[in-house]
Amino acid sequence: MTPALLSLGTALPPHVLEQTDAQDLYQAQPGTDRLNARLLRTVFGASGVARRHTVLSELVDHDARDGSPYITGDGRFRAPLTGARNRTYMEEAPGLFAEAARDALARCPAVDPASITDVVTVSCTGFFAPGPDYHLVRDLGLNPATRRSHIGFMGCHGGLIGLRQAAAIAAADPDAVVLLVAVELCTLHLRPARDADAIRGAALFADGAAAALVGSRVPDGCVPLLQLDRFRTLVIPDGEQAMAWTIGDSGFEMILGAAVPQVLEDNIHAALEALLEGPDGAVDRGSITDWALHPGGRGILDKLEHTLGLPPEALRESRDVLATRGNMSSVTVLHVLRQVIDEAPPGEDRTVCALAFGPGLTVESALFTIPARPAAPAAHARPAAAVPTR
Repeated sequence: MTPALLSLGTALPPHVLEQTDAQDLYQAQPGTDRLNARLLRTVFGASGVARRHTVLSELVDHDARDGSPYITGDGRFRAPLTGARNRTYMEEAPGLFAEAARDALARCPAVDPASITDVVTVSCTGFFAPGPDYHLVRDLGLNPATRRSHIGFMGCHGGLIGLRQAAAIAAADPDAVVLLVAVELCTLHLRPARDADAIRGAALFADGAAAALVGSRVPDGCVPLLQLDRFRTLVIPDGEQAMAWTIGDSGFEMILGAAVPQVLEDNIHAALEALLEGPDGAVDRGSITDWALHPGGRGILDKLEHTLGLPPEALRESRDVLATRGNMSSVTVLHVLRQVIDEAPPGEDRTVCALAFGPGLTVESALFTIPARPAAPAAHARPAAAVPTR
C-alpha cells in the first residue's frame, strides 16, 4: 500500500521584509565600503527574492527596535550571542509549529487529531528540549502516547527527509497517521555581511513553516493530494565544502559557496538517474509532468533549468516561492509542492519530481503522483473569447 499525502498546510510569520528594504539595511551598516556595497547590490539584485517573512518585527518596523537585541534604533546590527538567538527561537517557533499543523488538519477534516499516531518535526535553526515535537502533542491535545521524532540540523533538504520518514512510518504500519511539521527561523541568524557567503545568506534566507498529514489508509471523506511513490538520496563527491551549516558564537553560520550551482550541474543527472532507475522499477523521465525544486537561489534554478533541459514554465512554482517567501531552508520545498498541487490541471494522473539540496553536498529526490481530479463544473464558465482574424 503506497503511503499518501493526505493534507499539506503552511504558515508564515506576519512581518514582511521587502528585498529593497533589506538591501538598504545592509548597505547602511557601518564600515560598508564601495566594494562591499557593490557586492551587496549585485547579490541582492540577482537573488530572485522580492520579499520574505520574518519573526523579527524590528527588521521591518523602526518603532520595534527599542531594546531589540538584534538591531539598534538607528539600524545598526547588534551581535547577540547564540544563546540569545536560540531563546528567540524557543519563544517564536512553537507557535508556528502549531499554526502550520492546525492548517494541515483544517484542510483534511476527516482526520481526527486523536487518530494521529506519530509526530515528526524538522528544524535546523534552533534547539530546545522538551522540543517542538513535545509541544505539538501538548498544544494540539494529541494522545500522550503519540510517537515522536525530530530531524534536526539537516539543512535545506530536511523537508523531503521528513516526508520520507513519514512515508516510511506509514508504509511499515498501515494504521499509522503521521503529522510532519517543519519550521525554520533563518532570520534569527542574520549578521553583518562582509564576505560573499554571508551576503548570499542575507539576500536569501527567510522564516516559514509547513505541515503534512501522511497515511497509508485514506479516511472516508478525504481526497489524497499525492501518492508518495519513492525517495532517493545521493551524496555528491567533493561537495562537502560547497555547503555547510555550523554553530558559531554569534549565531548559526551558513556556508553557501558560489560553486553550488556548478556542483549541482555536474551531478544532478546522476541523482535523477538514481531516482528513476530504482530497485522498484524504472520510470521514464518523459512521464514527469511537474517539478518541485528547492529554490536555493535564482542561480541554482537557472543552472538546473538549463542542465535538465526544462522549459521556463517547469520551474514557475519554485521561482514564485523564492520571489515571495525567500529560502526558508527545509520548509521551502514543501511550499513549492503545495503550489504544484494547487495549480495542477484536472484530468489524468500527474507525476511530480521533487529535488532538494543540503549540506554535504547532498541531493534528496522523490517521485510523487497527483491522482487525477475531475474537471470543475462548467455551468458558470465564461464563453471562450473570439479569435481575431487578420
